[in-house]
Formats: sequence, C-alpha cells, structure tokens
Amino acid sequence: MCNRYVSPEQADIERFFEIGRRNPLPPWPRELYPRALGPFVRVDRNGHRELVVGRWGLIPHFAKSPDIRYSTNNARGEELAQKPTYRTAWARGQRCIIPAVSFDEPNWETGCNVWWRFRRADRELWGLAGLWNAWIDRATGEIQESYTMLTINADGHLLMGRMHKPDPSLPPDAQDKRSVIPIERADAEQWLLGSVEDARALMRAPGVELFDARPLAPTPRVG
Repeated sequence: MCNRYVSPEQADIERFFEIGRRNPLPPWPRELYPRALGPFVRVDRNGHRELVVGRWGLIPHFAKSPDIRYSTNNARGEELAQKPTYRTAWARGQRCIIPAVSFDEPNWETGCNVWWRFRRADRELWGLAGLWNAWIDRATGEIQESYTMLTINADGHLLMGRMHKPDPSLPPDAQDKRSVIPIERADAEQWLLGSVEDARALMRAPGVELFDARPLAPTPRVG
C-alpha cells in the first residue's frame, strides 16, 4: 500500500498529460499523505481530460459524512467489483490517473522500517491508476471530490515484493505484497475511456526496468 508520494507542479502535469488549463485550482502540498488534497486526471462529460483536486481517500456515494473512519486511500484492484466502497465508481468507469514524481514504500529487510523512494528510470512522471468520486452533501449541496490509488498483488515481484513488513504467519509466496499500477502515457486513453475489460488489461505490476528505486537517507535528528 502507498501512503505517501510527491506530486508534480501543476504546469508539469498539464504539459505531460496534455491538459489545457481551464479554471483556477486550489493549492495542494508537494508531499501528499492520506486525506490531503491532491491532483488527479480524469475525463469530463465531453471526453476531454481535466485536472481536478480532491481528497486522497475516496468518499463513497453512500457515506453520510465525508469523515469516514476507515482508510480509502488505497484500493485492491482485485476487489473493485465487490467492495461496496468502490464498486459503483468502478462500474461507472470513474477511473483516473494520479500524477506523481515519486512514491515511497517501507522496506523491512533489516528488521526495521527503511523508507525507499521510487522514481521512474526515464525521469518521466508516474501516472498511477486510481478511481474518483464526487460526493454530494445532501444537506448543503456541496460537492467534494476524492480519489483512491489502486494496487495489485506483487508477491514474487523482484522489487515490489521486497517492500512492506512481512507477516510471519503467512508463507513467503502468499504475503499479498502490494504494488501501485502505473498507466503508461500511451495507455492513458484506454484507462480513462475504455471498457472495464480494457482497464483490467492494464492492471499489472510494473516491470523492474521502469524503476529507479533506492533507500532514503535517514532524517537527521535535531538536538
């Protein structure tokens, strides 16, 4: 599961994903954590790409309040059609692409958590698979945009299978290690506008050759 990533600047997103600037957007932090405001790319009713800012943590349509108590910043790709939180957005084709300069994952091979940072080897932006929803407050009519980042099983993956704390109660080949799902720029139209079957065809763990991954230097203590 991914719980933090670095967002590109607005101009870089618009240029990379070929989005024309339309309306002013609220600012978002450079480093994003769950429930923070972040940018995502989707298509509007006319099939044109648009850049939207919403909460990282999908608010399902049935929620009575945006302050849901369970985590929705990540969603297992294998469960989208079954989970009540995500199945309506999935069935409606509310897929999005989450731009990222890099994302971080914890590595426990030393017996303690060492954060690794994942960039692309070609220095391009990541476009990570996501779902979005526009939740409507029935009392006020206010619309709140939100999104979730999709993951896929990465057991056996030479890099992503090394991330996250292992569960000693499970065998090594059944840990359910998770990976984000990169959508290559050439596949963006298929992901955003294709059928469910088209989208499923793109849901796979990335090849090791895509990554420039390395441990982050420890943050020095002050005092």
